[in-house]
Amino acid sequence: MVLSSPVSNQFPQPNRPDASFLQNLPAGLKHDLCQVLSLPTTSIFGTDGIRGKVGDLLTAPLALQVGYWSGQVLQANGRGIGPIILGQDSRNSSDMLAQALATGLTAAGLEVWHLGLCPTPAVAYLTAHSAAAGGVMISASHNPPEDNGIKFFGADGTKLSPAMQAQIEAALRGDRPISLTAAIANPGHYHHRPELLERYTQSLQQSLSQHGSLTGMKIVLDLAWGAAAQLAPCVFTALGAEVICLHDQPDGDRINVNCGSTHLASLQAAVAKHQADLGFAFDGDADRVMAVDPQGRAVNGDYILYLWGQVLRQANLLPQTTIVSTVMANLSFERAWQKQGGVLIRTAVGDQYVHAEMHRLGAMLGGEQSGHILNFHYGVSGDGLLTALHMAAMVRQSGTSLAELVDQSFSPYPQLLRNVRVDDRDRRLNWHTNDILRQAIAQAETAMGDQGRILVRASGTEPVIRVMVEAATAELVQYWTDRLAQVVQQQFA
Repeated sequence: MVLSSPVSNQFPQPNRPDASFLQNLPAGLKHDLCQVLSLPTTSIFGTDGIRGKVGDLLTAPLALQVGYWSGQVLQANGRGIGPIILGQDSRNSSDMLAQALATGLTAAGLEVWHLGLCPTPAVAYLTAHSAAAGGVMISASHNPPEDNGIKFFGADGTKLSPAMQAQIEAALRGDRPISLTAAIANPGHYHHRPELLERYTQSLQQSLSQHGSLTGMKIVLDLAWGAAAQLAPCVFTALGAEVICLHDQPDGDRINVNCGSTHLASLQAAVAKHQADLGFAFDGDADRVMAVDPQGRAVNGDYILYLWGQVLRQANLLPQTTIVSTVMANLSFERAWQKQGGVLIRTAVGDQYVHAEMHRLGAMLGGEQSGHILNFHYGVSGDGLLTALHMAAMVRQSGTSLAELVDQSFSPYPQLLRNVRVDDRDRRLNWHTNDILRQAIAQAETAMGDQGRILVRASGTEPVIRVMVEAATAELVQYWTDRLAQVVQQQFA
């Protein structure tokens, strides 16, 4: 599999700009643009942009000012010449936040190209392959419908640097006034540009070689009522697959609810019912994917990295046979890859950390157990659709089934992840200062020795503290997960 010729980055310019949001800006929005925000003491930027419950952290005034100050920061850093590519998922709040953000961006004098409903990787791709100054996606990824988020991309299609995020946040917290008079005198323009998504779908198909046809394959897709509901079936069908779809309408009330990459039961049942070759479940914004084999087994990011890594290594496309993953990667995956002569590098949880380490090392493949996979041969960001297409093509070219490929890879160590809800953001992010929890973790580590490992961390995307235990036996995993989760519950919930 090799990358075909890239799609032209000369996008047609919009013919008729929509009227600027600012020309008839209601008095209420003028007030929102200038009001002092009440922000938490901890950073509003997590591991994947700004994310939270709508009406709590995520409000129209916040999105409005984030748009304005991000526009100012981009221009101050010499990146404010081209348009901003804007996309959104299907959440009920996404229209509101997208419009508020676009209003702030145009108030800063920037032009906005709004794609409408689309996967997050479409924003990243179109930003990287145009003269855009940056990109923004309105989505909370795999989170429930009541949450939402704002993800930023730089002009190269990668996540906006921590330094620039810090500049945006400092401006939000500062006392620099917004000049509404200047904004109205010299506004940017807003354009609805859904036709640009065709460029993204072309790039997905062109990322496969001439042997990338999926003809003869029966594939089930769980679209999670989300951002890929309209686009993904078309791409798989265009490549010859027989496609069976689940949760394939955009639905803001049901996005990610008991479906998608975090709830595989319905996909597993559908793969069995239709005797499909395999199935794929995407999250709400389709930047990650989980697979299901014909036996109904979940195939997570560890397996995807291992199997794709083998293909790239055999094609001499994997420098130093290195894969970059996170501290969540299963120990059995690491040892199996080492037996292949490979190297597994671990980072903190979050695709931004994986991405940074891949750049530092010159690695081409990396990702997370959750199914967020980065392959620099074919894209600039994690892309669930791209990953699924290549996985399907890999299975077809192998002449065997995904189940057999999994059986030939590795048997994971028992691993259990427990999420304990902690709504207080400050307490959640400062969990490591709690002596009782730290002592409980030390006790567990001493008891397991080299037979297991523990990871406790505050989620950067959800209001939870995650407790992960991995050990040689299921009994050890269950005992220490229950014990540590109970301590977290007692101390923080």
